[in-house]
Amino acid sequence: MAIKVFQHFLCICLFSLALPLPSHTSQSKPKAENLTSFDFIKHLEGGRKGQTVKGLQQLKTYLHEFGYMNYSPNQTSANDDDFDDFLEAAVKMYQLNYHLKTTGTLDAQTVSQMMAPRCGFPDISKGTNWMRAGKNEISHTQNAIHTVSHFAFFPGNMKWPPTQYQLTYAFAPGTRADAKSAVARAFYTWASHTQFTFSQSQDFTSADLKIGFYRGDHGDGAPFSGTNGVVAHSFAPTDGRFHYNADYSFSVNPVAGSFHLETVALHEIGHLLGLGHSTFREAIMYPSIPAATTKGLNADDIQGIKTLYDLEPVRISSFKFVFQCDV
Repeated sequence: MAIKVFQHFLCICLFSLALPLPSHTSQSKPKAENLTSFDFIKHLEGGRKGQTVKGLQQLKTYLHEFGYMNYSPNQTSANDDDFDDFLEAAVKMYQLNYHLKTTGTLDAQTVSQMMAPRCGFPDISKGTNWMRAGKNEISHTQNAIHTVSHFAFFPGNMKWPPTQYQLTYAFAPGTRADAKSAVARAFYTWASHTQFTFSQSQDFTSADLKIGFYRGDHGDGAPFSGTNGVVAHSFAPTDGRFHYNADYSFSVNPVAGSFHLETVALHEIGHLLGLGHSTFREAIMYPSIPAATTKGLNADDIQGIKTLYDLEPVRISSFKFVFQCDV
């Protein structure tokens, strides 16, 4: 059931090395994961147009991989350290997507956001800014609700067909029991707001959704490169793969220096069901998350999944978002 898609998303890894999955050559590669680290951005703080600073070429690569810069094959400025007009425009668009001051300079807030662990899926793809495209005004006259939603979908609104609302999921061999429990709780949360049912299968090969923890090249065309800033990735419907980057530390409870298994699973399952990234920082589908942070589904996430699958509209005010950060 592989569908061509440019995809991937926020997330996380847990223990060590699980068995590799078979390659799906029809899937496109989350190129951003080829970056070795986002730490290089720190020393670029204060950079602005007109400067030449060592490391700006890496930043251009970063912004290119997440969709903010598009160079022609012979464009030499892609390989230099000049803060040119193209880079300034890319930085402004990044700041707009992340609700930062659109100064075009690498101020402290912008640098901090760029360095944050995040999902590998690009924010802009094939000329479409999915984070801005997902910002829709939705009115519910019957309930006297008018709100701005920030959710987004995959190109073509990819989703599971009605014949596949009963999905099975399975874990790669060797997955520890507490990780399975955390992911199961995340499935239960999504099931409570959708028409989906999720049941665990012992047959990894035939399961609709396959979850595992991997390092390096693990056979999906999108190798992890250590702690390179991409904590995990998953694929759009109906591919069903959800991979944690095992070089990161994960925990069942919020622990300093570790990522919360259930929170990451909530985000990745959102992708598996067809949700893209949200521009709303409190949403589970926001592209990045700090370590030791827990999140639940936000009203924006719930409205997004109900809109995608044409479910009964929800009252935005009726859902409570729970956020905790123990750092």
